[in-house]
Amino acid sequence: MRNSPLKAYQAVEGATLTGRDLEANLLIKSAARLSSVQLQWDSPERNELLDESLRYNQRLWTVFQSEMMDEANPLPQDVKKNMLSLSLFVDKRTFDTINEPAPEKLDILIAINRNIAAGLQSAPAPEVAAAA
Repeated sequence: MRNSPLKAYQAVEGATLTGRDLEANLLIKSAARLSSVQLQWDSPERNELLDESLRYNQRLWTVFQSEMMDEANPLPQDVKKNMLSLSLFVDKRTFDTINEPAPEKLDILIAINRNIAAGLQSAPAPEVAAAA
């Protein structure tokens, strides 16, 4: 019962965010989860937390991969190509971390998520850019 206000807020937030804002929030959430695992590295639950966090991040990046491969995606080809390359790097680092866990391996995944999120948040919405 205690989590119901939080869940209600998250449901409203998810329904009202624009695509870019939603993507940024999901990347920030994933970075926070990965960072939390780093902070709790010596915890008895580390393996479970690490697995959940890496899987969440991988699902998120799989969605990005799918979007970049969609021919209807209006992004420029070079942006799509760069994002696909980045997503392949994320996959490789994820699998490497699963096979040989180390807290410092999460640093780059956290940094990538935060940097992409920052770029998405600072980008003007299409209707704002058109009005300017």
